[in-house]
Amino acid sequence: MHDTADLERRGIPAMYVATVEFVDGADAQARALGFEHSPVYVEHPIQDRTDEEMLAIADAAFEAVVAQLVV
Repeated sequence: MHDTADLERRGIPAMYVATVEFVDGADAQARALGFEHSPVYVEHPIQDRTDEEMLAIADAAFEAVVAQLVV
């Protein structure tokens, strides 16, 4: 999140992808950094997923990721 905040402050569109398990932690970190973050959350967990499952998760998140970067 530090990198995302730094890029945004430099005027470079940035965002991050995390699993829903990290919503509360990400919100707390963003507040601590004084940063209005723009995450895209995906289902949890992602470890031990098959390639096909990971592709499905990525495909489902793709539009939201692009939308965050072209705002």
